[in-house]
Amino acid sequence: MSALDDCHNIFDLRAAAQKKLPRGVFEFVDRGTEDEVALRNNRAAFERLKLKHRALVDVSGRSMETMLFGKPAGMPLAIAPTGAAGLCWYEGELELAKAAAAARIPFTLATGSMTSMEKIAKEAAGRLWFQLYVWKERKLSYELIERAKNCGFEALIITVDTIVPPNREYNAKNGFNMPFHPNFTAVADMLEHPGWLAKVMFKYLATTGMPRYENYPGKLKRSIRSDPATGAIMRQDSLSWDDIRIFRDMWPGILMVKGINRPDDAVKALGYGVDGIIVSNHGGRNMDSAVASIDALPEIAEAVGTKGTVILDSGVRRGSDIAKALALGAKAVLTGRATLYGTAVAGQAGATKAVKVIRSELDNTMAYCGCNTVDEITADILFGGRERNTAAEFVGG
Repeated sequence: MSALDDCHNIFDLRAAAQKKLPRGVFEFVDRGTEDEVALRNNRAAFERLKLKHRALVDVSGRSMETMLFGKPAGMPLAIAPTGAAGLCWYEGELELAKAAAAARIPFTLATGSMTSMEKIAKEAAGRLWFQLYVWKERKLSYELIERAKNCGFEALIITVDTIVPPNREYNAKNGFNMPFHPNFTAVADMLEHPGWLAKVMFKYLATTGMPRYENYPGKLKRSIRSDPATGAIMRQDSLSWDDIRIFRDMWPGILMVKGINRPDDAVKALGYGVDGIIVSNHGGRNMDSAVASIDALPEIAEAVGTKGTVILDSGVRRGSDIAKALALGAKAVLTGRATLYGTAVAGQAGATKAVKVIRSELDNTMAYCGCNTVDEITADILFGGRERNTAAEFVGG
């Protein structure tokens, strides 16, 4: 019996991942920032939303197929960028990309990933998106954009909500800061997980050496033990709308901005030629007092209307979460931790299990709500009425 056999939902996969991974790696993936208010609120906001069951509707022909940026997708879900995938499993990004291709959903490769975009493009079929952290030295960002363009990536996602480094205090306590200089706690933690050492860390050491940020610009392509100066080079506090204009001119494909939670920012982004708005609070990993993404979604979706594609990120753990996001105006959702837990447990098979679990839950939710297609998932399924315009108001405050 494999570890996946006992995993019936994303929370089971999380528990299994926690056993597999050293504490420092697991908490880097799993936790939020500071007091983890935003992390908890992301889930609480989804849980506050309630759905109405519709009776006596023939839903025997239901389908989760949808169109996303003019192309078919197996369901309204894409895999979010997660920089730690390569520490959860050897070349975990490739495992995730293959699972996404099999499910016919997009996969997003992170700037901080440990598998190169060239290898992903060569070995994983399907729809590939690339997430960019903008470097202080802009020509370094332009270099990455050109690489992604040459590799045939379909979309470029600019992360705009990490202006300064987040205050993740637990990383320091676990000896898992970046650059990685393990303290006694971290070394002892890793030695207690020999399976992870053998299948992940030693595999890197036997092939490429210490895990490296393979998508960093050439002169900065160093291991996770690289010097702190890299952090200064990556500072994003000078990022502005002028940069978005330049990226739009450079990028011929789909352009999205990730980290929007204000309708005026969403409308402004459209004016700069952005195709997609990703409503996100970075999974509760940046500003701890950030509004839950699902609470910010309705106003943004209303402001964007049909002028762009709105995608919801942060906190998605159940198929019913997707239904709630679509009912409030999103076209699809991103999930990062859910599939990362699966990858940590069993590589591609684990990521596939995570997607299948969420897909099954969405299928059930659609059946209960009387929806045969995802286009039929509207505010009508939400308890509280169509006239409300924030997630909190749907439940009375």
